[in-house]
Amino acid sequence: MGYWVNGQRSNWATRRRIGEAILLPAALFIVLTWVGAPVFASDGQALHVVVLGDPHLPGKQLPAKEAVLRTVNGWPDVDRVVVLGDICEDRGAADEYAFAKQFFASLGKPTHFLAGNHDYIYEDAPSARGGRIRGGPDSRAAKLRRFRETFGLEEMYSSRRVGSYLLVFLSTDHLLSPHLAQISDRQLNWLRDELRKHRATPTVIFFHAPLRGTLLDFNDHANKDDFVAQPQTELRELLRQNRQVFLWVAGHMHVSATNESYRSAVNLFEGQTMTVHVTDMQRERIWTTSLFLFPDRVVVKTFDHKRGAWVADLERTVKPGQP
Repeated sequence: MGYWVNGQRSNWATRRRIGEAILLPAALFIVLTWVGAPVFASDGQALHVVVLGDPHLPGKQLPAKEAVLRTVNGWPDVDRVVVLGDICEDRGAADEYAFAKQFFASLGKPTHFLAGNHDYIYEDAPSARGGRIRGGPDSRAAKLRRFRETFGLEEMYSSRRVGSYLLVFLSTDHLLSPHLAQISDRQLNWLRDELRKHRATPTVIFFHAPLRGTLLDFNDHANKDDFVAQPQTELRELLRQNRQVFLWVAGHMHVSATNESYRSAVNLFEGQTMTVHVTDMQRERIWTTSLFLFPDRVVVKTFDHKRGAWVADLERTVKPGQP
């Protein structure tokens, strides 16, 4: 499958078309169109999925994080919430998990919890210099059990058919990997089989880390091995074989909505899969991402919780379709 992308800028006063379509190279199957009317799931055609990036609980700016949940609870059209990992502040300690469970108990929406590196990779005890120590397989396995028990999960990964789409939820769970965001061989085999069974279904994958090469090199971490989805070679080949995967939604890199990489042509992976980077919650000004799942397109919107408003210039539409 190829796809088309429509960037949208809203005119709240006049709700009129203010732009024109720009055809990008046909190899990417993308069309950008600026239009006038904002899009809401309350139009009755879409399912609203809210995505929260890297809460790091309890962490910094707790009042701002709590305000985000109140806002999301106030949106009547939310079908589900996805939390992209790094739910724990630092090492996945018992007190961090206890706080996270209490924190999300106030969220009155169906929620998918994904694991990130801060949820299981590190030992509880710091190094002699106060730094993090990457744990061995026993430590990691114990923290993954804690993750499942905390959020009532049978497995670390799952999928759900929602409307016209297959939503796939992956978690970092490798017990031996030197990388921060790698899925296990078992999870990779499950993903391969899941995509094979749904080859004709437009698919959105949620994971803690982004695909390699979908960010500009704006800091020392961008596109480095520890900060991309692993195993990168196998995932690249798997996506090439499954062109129905047209969206990859990720956190991990703490990409601000003001960063040039947040909405950029570089987000496109292998001319096929658009990566949506979701901002972390470790900040006074928090942005969340919303996916509005229409039968024939997904509208990606960004909400600025400090301003209490959608950011019109960051809106875009990704539409699965035949090349």
